[in-house]
Amino acid sequence: MTAIPPPPAHAVERPRLRSRLDATLNAPLSVVVAPAGSGKTVLLSQWAASHPDVRVIWIGLEQADSDPRRLLDHLLSAVLPPGHGTTDLGRPHAVTARAFGRPVLESLVGVFREHPPVVLVLDDLQHLAGSPLLPDLWWLADNVPEHTHLIFSSRIDYGLGWGRHRLSHSLIELRQSDLALDEAASATLLERIIGAPVSPRTLSAIMERTEGWAAGVVLTGLGLRSEADPEQFARELRGTDRLISEYLSEQALAQQPPERRSLLLRLSVLDRMSAELVESILSVDDATSLFEELERESMFLVALDRNREWFRFHPMFRELLRYRLKAEHPGAATEILTAAADWHIARGDASSAIDYLLEAGSWERAATVISGCGREMLERNDTVSVSRWLDALPGEFRAPRPDVEILRGMLMMMNGDAARAEDVLREQADRPTLTPGRSAIIHTYLAARVQFRPDPRVALQAAESAVTLLGENPDLHPPELLGLTHPHLLRASSLTSAGRAVFLAGDLGAARRRFDEALAEPGAQYSLYRIHLLGSLALLEAWAGRLRLAAAISQEALDVAAETRLLAHPSPADAFLAAALAAIERGTPSAAATPLHEGALRAAANHRTQLMWIAHLTRVLSEEDVVDPVDPLPSTPPPIVAAALEAEEARTLRLAHASNGGLRHPSAGRWSPLVFEATAAALTRNRLDLARAHLDAVSPEPSESVPRAGVEQLVLRSWLDAREGGAGAGADAMHRALDLASQHDLVAVFVRAGPEVTRLIADLPGTPTPFRATVLERVSLLRRARASSSELAEQLTDRELEILAYLPTRMTNIELAARCYVSPNTIKTHMAHIYRKLAVPNRNSAVARAQDLGLI
Repeated sequence: MTAIPPPPAHAVERPRLRSRLDATLNAPLSVVVAPAGSGKTVLLSQWAASHPDVRVIWIGLEQADSDPRRLLDHLLSAVLPPGHGTTDLGRPHAVTARAFGRPVLESLVGVFREHPPVVLVLDDLQHLAGSPLLPDLWWLADNVPEHTHLIFSSRIDYGLGWGRHRLSHSLIELRQSDLALDEAASATLLERIIGAPVSPRTLSAIMERTEGWAAGVVLTGLGLRSEADPEQFARELRGTDRLISEYLSEQALAQQPPERRSLLLRLSVLDRMSAELVESILSVDDATSLFEELERESMFLVALDRNREWFRFHPMFRELLRYRLKAEHPGAATEILTAAADWHIARGDASSAIDYLLEAGSWERAATVISGCGREMLERNDTVSVSRWLDALPGEFRAPRPDVEILRGMLMMMNGDAARAEDVLREQADRPTLTPGRSAIIHTYLAARVQFRPDPRVALQAAESAVTLLGENPDLHPPELLGLTHPHLLRASSLTSAGRAVFLAGDLGAARRRFDEALAEPGAQYSLYRIHLLGSLALLEAWAGRLRLAAAISQEALDVAAETRLLAHPSPADAFLAAALAAIERGTPSAAATPLHEGALRAAANHRTQLMWIAHLTRVLSEEDVVDPVDPLPSTPPPIVAAALEAEEARTLRLAHASNGGLRHPSAGRWSPLVFEATAAALTRNRLDLARAHLDAVSPEPSESVPRAGVEQLVLRSWLDAREGGAGAGADAMHRALDLASQHDLVAVFVRAGPEVTRLIADLPGTPTPFRATVLERVSLLRRARASSSELAEQLTDRELEILAYLPTRMTNIELAARCYVSPNTIKTHMAHIYRKLAVPNRNSAVARAQDLGLI
């Protein structure tokens, strides 16, 4: 065939690929190598049509062209101008009367020199496999004149001489990955075939199944034209679909000799293939060479790594092979799956082994391997995979096995699927044959709901039941699940959950006692639990106002996480949020930006909704724009957060001199942000009797254990005394408040109280203390920052303000990255944003400009 084939009516333009081909017109050769149906011929015909000024000679090769005489005759007929006989080549009857090959091609080179620029396309070059003329074609590519360009299009990667062209002529090679259609091109193609656009979900399903393989997209479009539910058809699309199966069978599978076809069917059982695996379980002598051959022949093989050690088949081709294997050799797949599982287990790859065992239906063995590898998966934060494996076990297999079902419930809870986890665990708790060991596990993980669901009382009850069971049964031997069911670990976990429950309920003293008990447990030495426990304790101490202690405990948790490579795990979320809250209470909200962001992301990673509420509150306290990692937040915040949010709303109204009529009357007995705001609102409205009643209704908190509450009470006493006694009254209470606050770096409590408290501090008699000066400076800085930031066209973010505060220290970017727990590249990006927003060229200028604006 010498005519350029017209592209089909539905073909989409590929301007990026055409541009790559355009760039090679001054080089001797371009190569297009890809499997059947990848769109090689369509692309080249579109490219040829875009160059009407260039003479394109198209040779569509066929099987018969493997005969050198026929091919050379074909070339001569296509290349010579009309009316030009073969005798004009200077080699009379060269093709038929004498040795063929190189002499004829040498003559063709002469013809190319005598005629205008020409492009010679040899399409379907795979038909020349084994032809003695192939080396001569590469000779031709090396010797054509400058104005001549060759394009070789093939399913087989011959590779002859391409290295020279890569080095000498910047050889352009288009392969399977280049030709794959992207979503936009696939959507256009499908719309042209179907006559209407496809939905995004349908398109996504088609892309997942076809991976942009052009023939797959086209054949799917043809199938969709008669489907009432295109989305379902696309989701269920397989390589065994009639149109796709027929195409692949005809274009790929039918071309293989029987022995190779049989091997392909058996290879299709494997999700991923390496030479060692294939040689071991399929008795292949040289799998590396096999992969090279399959790639060279474009047999839909995809390399999975740069070193080309692991491969897989295109999913649609694999599905066809699996279907044929099942039909022709019904038991072969199970045998290969089991052998692959054994091979992976022997090399410590439990994940791959479990997938193969599940597919083989080896339920008992799969369950055993799952239980053995779960702890490692937990520390890698991949419990979702373990949960998926357990869900893949048939219900009839799981039902009589309580340990498997308890393990399912544990993993669901860890993954944040708390409602389903409770259902599974409570169902197991109702078993008449429940043992104390299993009961202890169940109650321990029911207690863990405290991180995921509202009403901490339910979690507290479960935690207390677990602790009681463990105490009453000192010789308890629970079943081994994930390596997390030793009594020491169960007790540490239950006490931690109990501490979290009473903390979220607002009882800081009881929470601290539970955390201290947990820390004394041997199970608290397990690094993952220790990170959780220390982070929760740090959060409590930050809430209580013991900021120096909170910062130290938070840093200890983060250090453990860094040492054990768990810094990216969800477990440090509490520690990050504690660091953020401590920074806010110190009056430096810009320093809270990074730990707040990191903590919120980790809390959202496994849907710890109660911690996400704390992250939300921390953002509110920072007085920055509230942007949460997930939207919406769960409807019910924990009690301690609900009260704080209500108090913050009341504070905003109070400072704006608006009505506080909507403020809930605080309950007597325990100090809380609501009591503070109710009292401050009464003082603002000059309701001194009401303010005193609020203060007298609660017991003073021990200043050594909850210093923030002590400072707040002293501030309000000072304010009340000043209102009642006039100038100078209340000074003693304010001095005591400042002394107590200075021991813990508590600054924000004074700032939040409002301008009247600031005036009381400024008017205090006596020599100002450094801490008093710090408080007044923070208030002044806040005012200056609010005023001066209006001079900037674009405001700095919290994180940029945090990094800006470090710039005068002369820390390097690497040191800043370590301090902020981000990468050096992230620091560089933030620095660039800071320079742009401050309109400065470098670090020194940024420091000077920030000082002028009062930002540092």
